[in-house]
Formats: sequence, C-alpha cells, structure tokens
Amino acid sequence: MPWLGASQQLPRRPCRVVVAGTSGSGKTTLARRIAAELGTDHFELDALHHGPKWSVRPDFVPDVRRWAAMPAWVTEWQYDEVRPLLTARADLVVWLDLPLWLVMSRVIRRTVRRAVRREILWNGNVEPPLSDVLRDRDHIVRWVWRTHREVARQVRRLAVSQPGLDVVQLRSPQEVARWLRGPLHRLSQIGGNRMNLPPIHWEIQP
Repeated sequence: MPWLGASQQLPRRPCRVVVAGTSGSGKTTLARRIAAELGTDHFELDALHHGPKWSVRPDFVPDVRRWAAMPAWVTEWQYDEVRPLLTARADLVVWLDLPLWLVMSRVIRRTVRRAVRREILWNGNVEPPLSDVLRDRDHIVRWVWRTHREVARQVRRLAVSQPGLDVVQLRSPQEVARWLRGPLHRLSQIGGNRMNLPPIHWEIQP
C-alpha cells in the first residue's frame, strides 16, 4: 500500500475515493472538494444513513452497495456495516489525521451552532439539546473524545488487509490545502477535468 503525504504525487488518477477521519475532522467537506476537482459524484453517507428521528434507514446498506458499484464516486469512510463495501471498491483512501484539539474545537462549534439555530439536518432531524452531552455517553462530543484514535487503528488494519490500496495521510488544514492544489489537481487534469460520466440522481426515501 503506497502511503503518501501531502506533497507526494499519486501513482494514478483515482476513480473511487473514501475520506477517513473522526467525526468533526471535515470528511464531508473534503469529499465534496475532491469530487468537484475530479468531476465525479459525491454521495454523503450520513444522508443515506439517518432516517426520521435519527433512526437508521432500512435501505442504508442496499443504497451504499448500489453506489459502491458505480464506476466513480467520492464518499466518507464511516459506519462499520458499510466500510468493507466501500474499501473493496475504492482505489484511494484520504486520511484526515488531524490533532485532537483541532477536531474537538470543530465538533464543539458545529454542535453548538446546530443546536442553537435548530438547523435541519438529514430527513428533518435536528441536533439534540446541548444538555445531552452530560447525559448521553454517545453524544457526538463525548464520542469524538473517546474514539479519536480508532480511525488510525482502522486505517492501519486496512493497510495490512488491502496492500494495493493507496493512502494519503493529511495531518493539518495546511496539508489538506497543499494536497488539493498540488497532487490531486495535477492528476485531475489528465484527460480533462471531467470524467464524462452520466450524472447519478437517486431519490432517497426516509
């Protein structure tokens, strides 16, 4: 498995990309940036996973399986039940290996903003009351604090099980920016910016 940094050139233009990182690290934002640069589709796992009242959509796994079978896509690497489906098809893992203090500051700001503004998230869900951080062991803020290093273990296990999969490790926002405008941008110009794939539009049912 080639293990690359922010300035190292990718060995090939990726078609199917998963972005790994703990909650709050910026996976979805980066996945959208990569998809825009490559001219391909981004499908957001949270949108497929969360049904009304934070239930798990019954079609979550089948929908991910259908997406994973497509020739090109970018998505987040999360949810244990679909991680193997994604990495079995992916040709690039981008690992957001950001420091805990940065991830915690991001997830706290995001959680407070969503709760105070009552932002509508996936399928009409809203952030739970801020007081839940004291009552719920799996509240997102406590979850990130407790599981921050788990992604590192998962990526390293993946390196052993799939040695042919390319991995880019990005350790700071500066490295993310350098990689986007450097190695990824250079590869995106091969054969033009767009991959000339037909757009994919699915109606996601709750």
